Amino acid sequence: MRKRIRGESVGNNQQSKGNELSIVNCRLLTLVVITILWSVSAKGQQNILSSQYLYNGLLINPAYAGSHVQLSATLTYRNQWVNLDGAPTTGTLGVHTSLKRGKVGVGMLITNDHIGSYTNSGAFFSYAYMIKIPQTKGVFSMGVQVGANNFKADFSALNLRSTIDPSFINISEFRPNVGGGIFYYDKKMFAGFSAPDLVSYDKIFNGALDALRTPRYYYLNAGLKLRVNRLSDKIMLHPSFLLRIQDGTPVSMDFNLNLVYDEQISIGSSYRTGDAITTFINLKISEKFYVGYFYDWVTSDLNSYSRGSHELMLNYRTRIRNVHKDLDCPQLFSH
Repeated sequence: MRKRIRGESVGNNQQSKGNELSIVNCRLLTLVVITILWSVSAKGQQNILSSQYLYNGLLINPAYAGSHVQLSATLTYRNQWVNLDGAPTTGTLGVHTSLKRGKVGVGMLITNDHIGSYTNSGAFFSYAYMIKIPQTKGVFSMGVQVGANNFKADFSALNLRSTIDPSFINISEFRPNVGGGIFYYDKKMFAGFSAPDLVSYDKIFNGALDALRTPRYYYLNAGLKLRVNRLSDKIMLHPSFLLRIQDGTPVSMDFNLNLVYDEQISIGSSYRTGDAITTFINLKISEKFYVGYFYDWVTSDLNSYSRGSHELMLNYRTRIRNVHKDLDCPQLFSH
């Protein structure tokens, strides 16, 4: 996000005034751009925006830890609002597994979200206690997570005529947080509720960019698995939704419809209110590898400036014989 302010000055007084004006304009421009991108992103996803929560539940709920039974690692990369200078790019890594014969789940989520001169990196560790429900052959999980975010503002990319303004020094702040959630799943449905970050901060960067804050937010999601043909389980229809609630921001929802064939390929679409329509495809490459591609068709006012958003996913799973033994491990498309 590079902005160059050009001007000619005549005399020392005019040059000094020009430098001061340049500094003020740069400061205002930087604050406006970061605030707009932050607020637009918040309306879409109140933290990190990702469509891959469908296959990487740790992004929204710590109780998801251990639900794949075996060791599962999911790497995602999102390039949001292509062609819009300074738009968000996001990378995530979620790793989790079950322990103690499926009674406990542990996980780790690493994130990096970059918007213009601003970066939000996070590391969180999850613990989930899972209770098996014999009547439904389902699992009820209660999870907590602890970790921290590191917020950075790096203005080295800005081309300023003066470098003495204290508002443009590089800033880095550390913010710990804690969250929790519940999650239920069986062979026919799933449902979860979570508050991943219970601690809210009113100001980031000690007031240097006091428009930035981290409000508390909540997720509610649920879905079904329906057979298209009653005589066969090869073709399944997975409708689901995700409700997002954030302090001071309008409620946002995703409506998802996913068609799965023989647990090998998944094709679907999502509608995110006020933001985008998403199309996606996921493939089972082998027993251990899954790949996915998501594309967002922007429906907001940004569609005049952006060619949409791309998101890639790679999931790796493996059974650790001494840990998982003879436990059944679900497919990527199970919940």
